[in-house]
Amino acid sequence: MHLDADAFFASCEQAIHPELRGKPVITGKERGIVAAASYEAKARGVTRGTRLFEVKKICPEAVILPSDYETYSLFSVRMFAILRRFSPDVEEYSIDEAFVDLTGLRRSFHGPYGMIARQIQEAIEKELGITVSVGMSLSKVLAKIASRHHKPHGFTLIPGREIRRYLEELPLGKVWGIGPNTTAFLRKFGIRTALEFALREESFIKKHLAKPFQEIWHELNGRSISPVCPEAKGSYQSISKAKTFTPPSSDAQFVFAQLSKNLEAACIKARRYHLAATRLIVFLRQQDFRDQGIELKLSRPTAYPAELFKALTEGFHELFRPAARYRQTGVVLTGLVPATDIQYTLFDDIARIEKMARIYQAVDLLSERFGKYAVHHGSSLPTKIQARHEGERGDAPQRTSKLFKGENNRQRLGLPLLHIKV
Repeated sequence: MHLDADAFFASCEQAIHPELRGKPVITGKERGIVAAASYEAKARGVTRGTRLFEVKKICPEAVILPSDYETYSLFSVRMFAILRRFSPDVEEYSIDEAFVDLTGLRRSFHGPYGMIARQIQEAIEKELGITVSVGMSLSKVLAKIASRHHKPHGFTLIPGREIRRYLEELPLGKVWGIGPNTTAFLRKFGIRTALEFALREESFIKKHLAKPFQEIWHELNGRSISPVCPEAKGSYQSISKAKTFTPPSSDAQFVFAQLSKNLEAACIKARRYHLAATRLIVFLRQQDFRDQGIELKLSRPTAYPAELFKALTEGFHELFRPAARYRQTGVVLTGLVPATDIQYTLFDDIARIEKMARIYQAVDLLSERFGKYAVHHGSSLPTKIQARHEGERGDAPQRTSKLFKGENNRQRLGLPLLHIKV
């Protein structure tokens, strides 16, 4: 089963604020663009990524709210908890998507798989006040196709005998895992739909496509190749962190501060999984959505920001243009290797590296106890200053300004803030 929450962020806002149900709700006020739109807003022509001044022209009655990611994550945690009441095999694919293996549960729930999926769907809608779309089939790829077939509040079952009917009109680019480059390549062989791809001989697939696409071909034919993985992801080929900020800025110190914070966040994640990067990618996005990036090779594998700031500064000065206005920064740690397998060279200052390791161990312990960024590099300080200014403009979500009794800004209960009119 694949479950996909409908317009998740906007639906969470409508669940918290019942007076917004049936109205076009948009989140993303703090970014200046649409982060999420309710189906009422989508029906009026609002799409994700639209700038807010354009939204006011398209849909003047839209209710525009700042994104409340803390509350959305609480809804997500509770949604996955509901799923695990039905099956222990739940794969958290994203904040609002999951795969669930229901195999063997018919006896426990005294009914067919479709009935179990309906019960899950109803439980989420009753307990959380949001709608979800559900797809069921023999494989993960087919289940994801099924969940998209009817939205919102859809329920689609694709049994083996009906696979052909669902694939014959489905464009190849709409299949999960097949991107525009592969779509363009297969079009040269006359393959335009998912069914045409699924009906090709296995010899053709093996000759022209890599293993991931061979697995998609098997899954489209009803053979489950990719199992549901309940374990949290523990290995990465790369780690990326990006941040969109508003208003856009041409202040070099502020833009670099955002980049510095991206680097700290990426390194925190790398250290959590005991990984070190051998290459660093830096990118900047301008207000007109033009991107510039550069890849830098590191002298030694590391996950310590202090060792990466020199490369980060070089990349920043290579990319930054004083006349441009920037709206997003980001870094990617790539070429990851296990931190435990790093071999020192004759030119490494081993004593300095070991001292730095102890410093960041202490930083990680403090962050674990007092919250992320409890200790941070001075170069990222301007981001803290602007965050306070954003709150003064009234763009902060209510969850950060209205606290329950006994809460403070760093210690909060795992409860969304509800406004219910009696």
